Amino acid sequence: MKRLLFILPLLGVGLTVVAQDSIVSHQHNHANDTADVFFRHLKLNEVTVTGVTGEIKLKHTTAPVSIVSAKELRATASANVVDAIARQPGVSQLTTGSGISKPIIRGLGYNRVVVMSEGVRQEGQQWGDEHGVEVDGGSIGSVEILKGPASLMYGSDAMAGVVILHSQPVLPEGEVQGRVTSECQSNNGLLGYSLSLGGNRQGFVWDARLSGKTAHAYKNKYDGYVPGSQFRETAGRLMLGLQRQWGFSRLTGTMYHQTPGIIEGERDELAGQLCRADGWSGHSYGKWLPYQQVKHYKLVWDSSLNLPHGWLKAVVGYQQNRRQEFEEDEQEKHQHGADEEPSLYFKLHTVTYDVRYLSEEFSGWKLSSGTQGMWQQSQNLGEESLIPAYRLFDIGLYATASKQLNKWTLNGGARIDHRHLHGDALEEDGAWRFTKFSRDFYGVTGSVGAVWNVNDHLNLRVNVARGFRAPNMSEMGSNGAHEGALRYELGNQHLSPEYSLQADLGLDFTSRFVSAQLALFANRIDNYIFLKGEGQTTEGVEPLPVYSYTQGDARLLGFEAGVDVHPIHSVHFENAFSFVDARQLHRAYLPYTPAPRFTSELKWELLHHRHPTMGTHSHHIHQAKGLSADNLYVSAGVECYLKQSHVYDADGTETITPGYTLLNLSAGTDLTWNNRKLAELYISANNLLNRTYQSHLSRLKYADINTVTGRQGVYNMGRNVTIKLLVPVNIL
Repeated sequence: MKRLLFILPLLGVGLTVVAQDSIVSHQHNHANDTADVFFRHLKLNEVTVTGVTGEIKLKHTTAPVSIVSAKELRATASANVVDAIARQPGVSQLTTGSGISKPIIRGLGYNRVVVMSEGVRQEGQQWGDEHGVEVDGGSIGSVEILKGPASLMYGSDAMAGVVILHSQPVLPEGEVQGRVTSECQSNNGLLGYSLSLGGNRQGFVWDARLSGKTAHAYKNKYDGYVPGSQFRETAGRLMLGLQRQWGFSRLTGTMYHQTPGIIEGERDELAGQLCRADGWSGHSYGKWLPYQQVKHYKLVWDSSLNLPHGWLKAVVGYQQNRRQEFEEDEQEKHQHGADEEPSLYFKLHTVTYDVRYLSEEFSGWKLSSGTQGMWQQSQNLGEESLIPAYRLFDIGLYATASKQLNKWTLNGGARIDHRHLHGDALEEDGAWRFTKFSRDFYGVTGSVGAVWNVNDHLNLRVNVARGFRAPNMSEMGSNGAHEGALRYELGNQHLSPEYSLQADLGLDFTSRFVSAQLALFANRIDNYIFLKGEGQTTEGVEPLPVYSYTQGDARLLGFEAGVDVHPIHSVHFENAFSFVDARQLHRAYLPYTPAPRFTSELKWELLHHRHPTMGTHSHHIHQAKGLSADNLYVSAGVECYLKQSHVYDADGTETITPGYTLLNLSAGTDLTWNNRKLAELYISANNLLNRTYQSHLSRLKYADINTVTGRQGVYNMGRNVTIKLLVPVNIL
């Protein structure tokens, strides 16, 4: 299991961790500090520890987390950041083409997963199937995936867990460094780049980045090229700040533009192939209707003040998300050079705030308390409307405590939340599409946990947490065609908030030759909200199936298990299995539950030298002359997805998905000249055998039926070879 570590995501005590390639000394290095897991945001750039399996044992934490290091992110072939982390135990992705992915944690996704970026929760249109995470993967230094209810520290929506995207750490005093990254993929012709430059001079810190990607349609054996799967992406980031003895203050601005196509799945009735009638080519990198245009802007002020007996931290952020959809009826305007008007246009303003105090340790105790909340305003500026324009305000108050007792660590906390949601009315053609309504939701959540460090090799941990989630506007107010999801959606203004109660039991064992982890969980959710098919379709030229939001009580049971056998230091045989069983109480299964998954990887590290950018822990050290390969590795792995027959099949909501196995190969090395690193090179081949398959969580599985073959839906990407080259530039 890839670095399955256990960290307290809810309340307790956790080492401040940013998984990187080597230990880096910063101006105020407190590598032995422990604090609330959210203290990691406070100390993010002051502490960097190694993320190599077996080198970290977090002995005082109670619930599971997967940590994805910077090295892993660079070596992984992916189209977006969620794709890069979706192979972690207990983590899946809901996909719509190659450019859009949504994180699923232990069978729960959408607004049940909070994504943190630049220290604030990422707020876009995450309720939609075809709405991805608007974050530049090139700006991410490492990722933490907290599994389980985290409402205590993040409020509503963190029922399944939290994905924390850490930015690159601030450089040590006096350094100025840059990096040039390039990437290409064979299947969809993806071309990507990222340019960065950062520095630290007398406590003045800065970091600038510009990234871009473009890809044409992907292909597989059954569908050929898939129209609408092409996308473009451009992103930028600028951080300026001060780092002093009193603390730090930083201002970060980001922009993210993406233009993904919309896959409709229409087919040629004679050939059965996905087709277009407007001269589209599978190798085209241009925009072809229908498509989306997504723009996300973010400004974050992050400050921390060192007090005599603790720290006071404040993070305030403003985000603006613009999402437009352009449909086929704009083709005539496009051909005549007229300005295209979006059929759907959502504009979302979000202000988030988070103020907390964290105490130093005294007599084994650590305390923290704070307040956080959010204000939102959403506008409909397009010709059509799917959800009402709305306003949202929420606020939460929380407090946590932990106590160290010899081999035991005890921790707990409580929180209270209030959320107000107001939807505006809208009249169209003399009829009310949306009616005005207001709702108030209250939530009381908490968590208690303990960990027993049995000995230097074995740790046992238990945690019980209560989560809370208020219904979102899509679930309450939808009334329109959701083209990207291939359905017509109806909301329910009378939905109740969701409450969950989850118990976690964890065990981890480490020894010289074997590392093993086991994480069990049981989750009961009251008022679980989901979409169900109504068994009817809309009228018109292109009828869509009608779905409505409903709710009922549910329970989820599952586990993640992993073992890493390393008989010698240079060979690792890693295996992991993830399983979740999700059901409505006394009724059917919950829809869109990830299939059971087994992964296995055999990795052989061939060459290790010592050069100025490496640590001193490498083995087989010798001085290389001229051009050489350093840190060379090769690996072979399989991803085995079992048949998913636990489906919600009422009214055709979803269907059974056959099992499949994918073979992957990869290799990587540092290229050096006279023992000095020049570049990092990574080559990988995913789905090497070109297997044709459909992920159970792919929304394209329910597209049109192929009249020639009888197969329904669009299939996932075929064989894909990726090459990445990273060139560091040490200016000073």
